[in-house]
Amino acid sequence: MTDPRTTQLAQSLIRHSCCVQPGEHVLLEIIDAPDEITIELIRAVRAAGAYPHVNLRHARVTREMFAGATDAQYESIAAFELAEMKAMDAYIAIRGGYNSFELSSVPAEKMKLTQKHLRAVHNQRVCRTKWCVLRWPNPAMAQGAGMSTEAFEDFYFRCCLADYDKLKVAMDRLAERMMRTDRVHIVGPGTDLSFSIKGMPAIPCAGELNIPDGEVFTAPVRDSVNGTIFYTAPTVYQGIPFDGIRLRFCNGKIVEASCNGDSEALNKILDTDEGSRFIGEFALGVNPEVLQPMRDILFDEKIAGSFHFTPGQAYENCDNGNRSQVHWDLVCIQRKDYGGGEMYFDDELVRRDGIFVDPELSILNPAVH
Repeated sequence: MTDPRTTQLAQSLIRHSCCVQPGEHVLLEIIDAPDEITIELIRAVRAAGAYPHVNLRHARVTREMFAGATDAQYESIAAFELAEMKAMDAYIAIRGGYNSFELSSVPAEKMKLTQKHLRAVHNQRVCRTKWCVLRWPNPAMAQGAGMSTEAFEDFYFRCCLADYDKLKVAMDRLAERMMRTDRVHIVGPGTDLSFSIKGMPAIPCAGELNIPDGEVFTAPVRDSVNGTIFYTAPTVYQGIPFDGIRLRFCNGKIVEASCNGDSEALNKILDTDEGSRFIGEFALGVNPEVLQPMRDILFDEKIAGSFHFTPGQAYENCDNGNRSQVHWDLVCIQRKDYGGGEMYFDDELVRRDGIFVDPELSILNPAVH
């Protein structure tokens, strides 16, 4: 028997996240997720009067394809997938997977090759379709979160089925405040960072593009970033785990990068292209249900009391001009249990130790269970 929360989630993705309309074509990309969610999504698409299309993928198969990639092969694959994406009105990806590090053995040059060819497909999906991306809970994710499988599933559905309409009221207020701001100054252990967001839009995300959701994002003026940052949350990129990433900026560019581990791999990613050493996104995580990192960026970037500062590509709807094959959401949690810290907008304290000081934003502060 299908979990009723699965049915509710599928309906929310179609009705709320992508607002699917009659006659639209919806691509469902399912990666290592159970048939139950796929079937519920197909039914929800049809109930909306639209047409479901399904791609089933598996991470181990993708790893094998990437490991032997050639330019000729991925030029052809990208052309096929781009044509398919251009025929779609909406895209929903359910990304399961039993090993966060499945792609770690793919040579860096092969990852760069595949990214180069598939970037046009990604850009078409992000800029030209309605879309939403989410993970699917499994024991590996529960282990990463330090939770039992059952407890993690309860946490997952609680986050994904949150009352985003209620959160959005406060998120809109935060976005308005950000759009009145010129200078941002962030301080904390290992962090003393300043930059400008003057003239940049601030966009609240309330369940439309990612599930779980809960962030307000903008972008720094490209050359305005100066100082240092220490990312307190661990991360995985291209299948490689990183901890304790430290960056130093001068006039927008990352001029020093190190981590607790493979700093050579870190710098290789940052040397992908010119734009990968500049920042394409600055966002505040505000989902009060998401508190601890689990090396899964769709959750980690929404952590209450955090912000992410992203090397690489800027979003089209918040464009500071930075272009890159990379978009790496790196997260700094500023709650007391992660060392604390302060965030200032035009020299006015906005958040201390992960807690917004404005009572109108208090709903965005960390939940207590």
